Amino acid sequence: MEFNPGTPIWAQLVTEFSRRIATGEWPAGSRILAVRELASEVGVNPNTAQRALAELERLELCRTERTAGRFVTDDADRIDVVRAELATEAARAYVRTARGLQMPLPHAQALIEKEWHDHDHDDNEEPRNA
Repeated sequence: MEFNPGTPIWAQLVTEFSRRIATGEWPAGSRILAVRELASEVGVNPNTAQRALAELERLELCRTERTAGRFVTDDADRIDVVRAELATEAARAYVRTARGLQMPLPHAQALIEKEWHDHDHDDNEEPRNA
C-alpha cells in the first residue's frame, strides 16, 4: 500500500479498511486478521494498525470478541452509511477537479455517465486470460 506523507498513516488505514468493508472485500461478520498479520500485509508498525482498528471500532465498523478476535460489523445500515461517505468524498474530489479544469456541469455529468456505463459493460464481460 502506498501512503500519502501529508496524512497520518493510521487515518489512511481507516479509509482503506473502511473501503474494504464497504466493497465486501471484508464481508459483514467476517473475522479481521490479527493486528500483526494485518500490519505485515499493509507494511506498517503493529501500533499503527492497532490505532486504525481502534478507530474502526469507534466508528462501529468492527467489534472485538475477547477470545476470538475482531470482526466486521453485521450492521448493513452502518456499512451503507460508510459506502455513501466514501462515494461522497470521491464525488467531491471529482467536482473539485472538473471545476478546476473549467469543465461545464453537463460535460462533467456526461463523463460520469460514460464511465458508469463503460464499467457496467466491464462487469458483464467474461474474465480474460492473461
